[in-house]
Amino acid sequence: MSPLRTLLLVFALALLTSSATFAQRLSPAAAREKVDVQTDVEYGKAGDRSLKLDVIKPKEASEKPRPCVVWIHGGGWQNGNKSSGHFRLTNLVASGDYVGVTVGYRLTDETAWPGQIHDCKAAVRWIRANAKTLGVDPDKIGVMGSSAGGHLVSMLGTSGDVKELEGKNGSPDNSSRVSCVVDFCGPSDFLAINKDNPKLNDPSGPVYKLLGGPITTKEDVAKEASPVTHVSADDPPFLILHGTDDRTVDIRQAEILHSAQQKAGTKSTFVKITGGGHGIGGPKVEERVKTFLDKHLLGKDVEVSSEAIEAAPMAVPAKKADGKKPVEKK
Repeated sequence: MSPLRTLLLVFALALLTSSATFAQRLSPAAAREKVDVQTDVEYGKAGDRSLKLDVIKPKEASEKPRPCVVWIHGGGWQNGNKSSGHFRLTNLVASGDYVGVTVGYRLTDETAWPGQIHDCKAAVRWIRANAKTLGVDPDKIGVMGSSAGGHLVSMLGTSGDVKELEGKNGSPDNSSRVSCVVDFCGPSDFLAINKDNPKLNDPSGPVYKLLGGPITTKEDVAKEASPVTHVSADDPPFLILHGTDDRTVDIRQAEILHSAQQKAGTKSTFVKITGGGHGIGGPKVEERVKTFLDKHLLGKDVEVSSEAIEAAPMAVPAKKADGKKPVEKK
């Protein structure tokens, strides 16, 4: 074979391999065709308040129970909706490997901390209690969330043995422990936040509303609500992804959590999204997350890299006419 034909063959094989990798990502319409969605399923009650979640299942039946991936939405604990998680989970579920669940929880206009984590733990307990009906393996429940959702999934990962944070909102005889955690840019240590920040003293601000007051007068609550407080050696594996240019939740929050987990001996992988703001995504991020989930929920023998990922164009804030980046909104 001539050198030119050899070179062309190598190039063709490389292109084919690359195409196969990207082909795993279906179009939204194609992914939706492969799943069934059940919305507004009640998983518990907080007083008279019905708590609901959505279930996304592969249409193709499976003889074996599938792992479950749970999405907790962001929005500063005061906004957001469980339906936003459909975009994150549908393609994952369409692969046929997972069942997906997106969780609605009480926002801070209804209740302050610890209402939010009580609801999230009740959702995990409900999934475990109804695992057979859902076709879910009760020992393989992973959680993912972004921003406020990243905070809440980190709390699920670190406070599995903290009775004071369990609540009684549903399926009380089941465990709320999870198998792995994917934290997108979530706060981890409220006491490490600059207390002089005027936003923290604004009664309409997210942290103020979550804690029920400013950090300076709510330090005990701030400590209890911080995932880093509860880190221990028996925590599940974590994948922490955080943008280096995040000006809503400083990347220092991710560094603090990762450092605490390393000291405790927890399996923690920290991935910086270089140039990323508070919203991060893109094919390379999705691929890293899928590898992590496949390793810890499917048991695949794969390596989860901690190598930094360049932010996808969609994740980098555009510059204004004066060359400065606009202030990112929650």
